[in-house]
Amino acid sequence: MAATDWNPLLRGEFAKEYWPRLQQFVAAERQRTAVFPPPDDVFNALHLTSYADTRVVILGQDPYHGPGQAHGLCFSVRDGVKPPPSLVNVFSELATDVGVTAPANGNLEPWAQQGVLLLNTCLTVRSGQAGSHHGKGWETFTDEVLRVVDQKDHPVVFVLWGGPARKKKALVRNGQHVIIESAHPSPLSAHNGFFGSRPFSRTNDTLVRAGLPPIDWQLSA
Repeated sequence: MAATDWNPLLRGEFAKEYWPRLQQFVAAERQRTAVFPPPDDVFNALHLTSYADTRVVILGQDPYHGPGQAHGLCFSVRDGVKPPPSLVNVFSELATDVGVTAPANGNLEPWAQQGVLLLNTCLTVRSGQAGSHHGKGWETFTDEVLRVVDQKDHPVVFVLWGGPARKKKALVRNGQHVIIESAHPSPLSAHNGFFGSRPFSRTNDTLVRAGLPPIDWQLSA
């Protein structure tokens, strides 16, 4: 992982037994099959959103497992890539909640650059096989990221969509932080509580009350 202001906070993880084993597993997987995202994109969430700037965390599970989709930010795809169904539902709720126009692409980097940490709990996946890199060590690392964010001395909004993300609220122990949780935006579950949950306006209301700037959720129209 390249040096960022996260590095001194997470450096202890690199000395733990699981870390070289995890890296060897991912390297071996890349030799035998396609793995997403590409190596240079794995830590993009931490590269694009500094620890100092983090004021919102949106937590995903796996990277997208289709070719050309994942680029290290949960729910995001690069310019020119068709938004997957979950992201389409995110944009639908975004329009209903805060009235922004539908974006031309699914690249969420503008959110990351405003302090929205777009973190997956697992940072790599085998092509076409959701969950294929679970239990190999990524969750240990990303749990530590969440613990580090929990130590921040100003309110942070944790947006948890779906069962696996909602289980992580046990790591948020600092009473000044705010948790916004709902069903996942997947087409399989979005109608079970994601639609109408208003996570974007609720996030901004929380930030404003804390004296922090709100997020401009508008992406390129």
